[in-house]
Amino acid sequence: MHRTGLFIDRAGFLQRRNPLTKGTGVVLLVGATFLLPAPLTGIALLIGTLLPLAFASAVGWRFLEILLKTLLPVLISLVLVQGLFFPSPDPTTVAVGPLLFRRAGLEFALNTGSRLLIVAGAPLLLFQTTHPGMLVQALTQSGMPRSVGYILLVALQLIPAISERAVGVAEAQRARGLETEGSVLQRIRGVVPLVSPLIVGALIEAEERAMAIESRAFNAPGPKTWIRDIPDPPVERIARMVLLGMLAALVVWRVVAAIAG
Repeated sequence: MHRTGLFIDRAGFLQRRNPLTKGTGVVLLVGATFLLPAPLTGIALLIGTLLPLAFASAVGWRFLEILLKTLLPVLISLVLVQGLFFPSPDPTTVAVGPLLFRRAGLEFALNTGSRLLIVAGAPLLLFQTTHPGMLVQALTQSGMPRSVGYILLVALQLIPAISERAVGVAEAQRARGLETEGSVLQRIRGVVPLVSPLIVGALIEAEERAMAIESRAFNAPGPKTWIRDIPDPPVERIARMVLLGMLAALVVWRVVAAIAG
């Protein structure tokens, strides 16, 4: 198994799809979770769509791990704050142990939390099943300016690289006797010696990247060639049109329902 940032190199269902098709699916899922009025739409989309796709792509457990680690603290705080302090004329409460939650607050928290699962989960699954270079290549070939594609590619690759470098710098500083663990004050003191090596390393890497792309005639006019081709069979192009059509139908239906209601 090879990882580049969030991407996990495995032979699964989504790994064989064109990045544009997966990106269109992400747009549809995020749009649907806000356009569909049914309660807990996000949870239904997560169970019915994202999880089957994640396990069919052999990244299901890693997908769940990252999603829960990222969103579980947010969801718990959302339920506590909105459930206890949500301003509503409805006096109905739900007792959970010694706590009395406002029913309207719980409903708001659950609906918002379920939407967050899709807003965070859909892009996460896209990045876990799509190499950053393939994603940017597909976007560039579809018409996105090369400079914008390069900025996007650097952003996708730089954050995991800085994270890995921060771990390496912290381990090196601990080997020299620096205390980076313990109380909050000790942790804050431990961060200061890490900042300078991280900034210097990021600047050096940025300069090396600039020299590398200039040596490859990045700014030269004319069409560019690619090392590898990204398959885009007619069935995927039709699938993207269907997904966009479904999103447009949801928008029209929502607008008509709002006008009629």
